[in-house]
Amino acid sequence: NMARLRSSVFSVFQFDLLRQLLCVLVAVCVLTQQSLADQQEFLEDFLKREYSLVKPYRGLGFSSSSQWDLMGTAMVTPDHVRLTPDQQSRQGAVWSRIPFVLRDWELRVHFKIHGIGKKNLNGDGLAIWLTRDRMENGPVFGNKNQFVGLGIFVDTYPNADKTHDRTFPYVSVMLGNGTLMYDHDRDGRTTELGGCTAMTRNSIYDTFLLVRYSKNKLTLMVDVDGKQEWRDCAEVNGLRLPTGYFLGASSATGDLSDNHDVISMKVYQLTVERTPEEEEEEEEMVTIPRVDNMYQFQVDVEEEGMSGLQLFFTLLFSVLGLAVLAVVGLVLYGRWKENKRKRFY
Repeated sequence: NMARLRSSVFSVFQFDLLRQLLCVLVAVCVLTQQSLADQQEFLEDFLKREYSLVKPYRGLGFSSSSQWDLMGTAMVTPDHVRLTPDQQSRQGAVWSRIPFVLRDWELRVHFKIHGIGKKNLNGDGLAIWLTRDRMENGPVFGNKNQFVGLGIFVDTYPNADKTHDRTFPYVSVMLGNGTLMYDHDRDGRTTELGGCTAMTRNSIYDTFLLVRYSKNKLTLMVDVDGKQEWRDCAEVNGLRLPTGYFLGASSATGDLSDNHDVISMKVYQLTVERTPEEEEEEEEMVTIPRVDNMYQFQVDVEEEGMSGLQLFFTLLFSVLGLAVLAVVGLVLYGRWKENKRKRFY
């Protein structure tokens, strides 16, 4: 009887163990299939050379057959396209001539920002564009303000108060509709859709940006740590972007400067499956870029108050100014009184 009891208990234990192992196996299979499905969503991609800027930069120049135009201080070298040199008050850009008509796409930008200036004594940064207008100088990293389209900014200099909750260099996303203005003095905080800190200046590693747009969703990633892996930077759902815009890159320097180089801009067309509901949703004609529920991205930036030291000197100079005015007033009053007394004699 004891032997039978042991045999029964052992059989039940084996059955429970087998059932648990089977449950674990099923769970692993389900998770693996989901992971593979997520990866396969963007596995089919095709390099679109007509939109890409790669070595040896044959389609770049001023001839009628060129696919890219240079502007400002931009110049071509065997290794890169230098938008601005490490000199003050320079602007440069490179713009594609071909309207961008892809529905689902991915852009990978290899760039380099470097110079001899110390940290926070350099500037200003570079921008990647997909906009309605092209080849227009302006104050937003070398492009015009109140632009229409998408801007990805690599800002290397903090113009606003250094105590803000971010570290520079800072990568951010903005969608312009022709009326929104990029506030340079506040580093674009009021119109930013997302961003992250990325140590892109004077890096010993290659620095990359990845911008992916599919199903009205924009994803921004960076690879700046030499690990050959993408790190999430920003994600914007419900972003509506028209086709027919132009791809470009620009840069600007002011009182501070850096070398801003673009090594490559590679555009990939993505093959993405859509449900009938998604197809119906995206049939809507988009003429002006917009984001669903834009209010969720609005940031209230408080006016910068005076520090204690600034307040002290303000009060000190105010008191000194009043004292000087009082002395001058007394002197003038004494002379006037003396002249009045002399007239009686």
